[in-house]
Amino acid sequence: MFRSLFSMAKRSFDSLSEQEILALAISSEEDDARIYLAYADQLRAQYPQSAKVFEDMAEVEQTHRNMLIDMHRQRFGERIPLIRREHVTGFYERKPDWLRANQSLEQIRAEAGKMEEGAYRFYVEAEKRTSDASTRKLLGDLALAEQGHEEIAAKLGEKHVPGEVKAEENETARRQFILTYVQPGLAGLMDGSVSTLAPIFAAAFATGDTWQTFLVGLSASVGAGISMGFTEAAHDDGKISGRGSPIKRGFASGIMTALGGLGHALPYLIPHFWTATLTAAVVVFFELWAIAFIQNRYMETPFLRAVLQVVFGGSLVLAAGILIGNG
Repeated sequence: MFRSLFSMAKRSFDSLSEQEILALAISSEEDDARIYLAYADQLRAQYPQSAKVFEDMAEVEQTHRNMLIDMHRQRFGERIPLIRREHVTGFYERKPDWLRANQSLEQIRAEAGKMEEGAYRFYVEAEKRTSDASTRKLLGDLALAEQGHEEIAAKLGEKHVPGEVKAEENETARRQFILTYVQPGLAGLMDGSVSTLAPIFAAAFATGDTWQTFLVGLSASVGAGISMGFTEAAHDDGKISGRGSPIKRGFASGIMTALGGLGHALPYLIPHFWTATLTAAVVVFFELWAIAFIQNRYMETPFLRAVLQVVFGGSLVLAAGILIGNG
């Protein structure tokens, strides 16, 4: 939740000048070329044909970079402002090389598809914000080129993974569903479930009063839900990242955050303390395992890692709340 708040310090895309848009396009093409070469190195031994495809894509990105530099030189001179994706809100984040190591061909193909889709959206939006005719033409041509790259990346898996049959429309819809609903909803559920454990159970064991505990849980859950919802909606308008409507993502994140906390707050409407506490503990158990399942099912997180991160981590937060409440 707090990490999202810090992202507000980034520049909004609408605030960029035409020179800054060109500079951002140049640095983005440089980054993409480097990433494609890293993919080619990773795939060369086992999938030499796929490696060659990524080498060709990297070469094309370098050509795009040179075209953009020439345009910048004609309009603004030799000095290119230093601005990168991480300085602007809404960009699809590129993972560092050490996080991309040992990926399967299917994972690399999916990552490349996301990269090209994000680049296409960037050039479409950049073209709208540019008044110079020659610059608009260049950005429009690059948008079409990136769209062609996306189609190539989407076909890599079908060409090199025997027996794989995918409907492109279904895959696109599934990816959009994950970006718009699952990803922000999961982040909210994790935040609401885990972050409210300590205050709720600390209040329960400190007061022994189920009604007061419920009020603490209600306020913590609703407050966290409002905060997460507004933060998710405000920090990315979805135009370039392709994550969909900020309002939909805000509601998904906010509602799931509130539900994550209310799940183990509602049992304290039961007047009997130990009955309420045991019920809340059972709810927590199912919440944490549900989060681990969703991470494994939709975010491709290995199940054991998800269990370690969520179930074990949540258990430590729960234990901390109980110890503090008994202190």
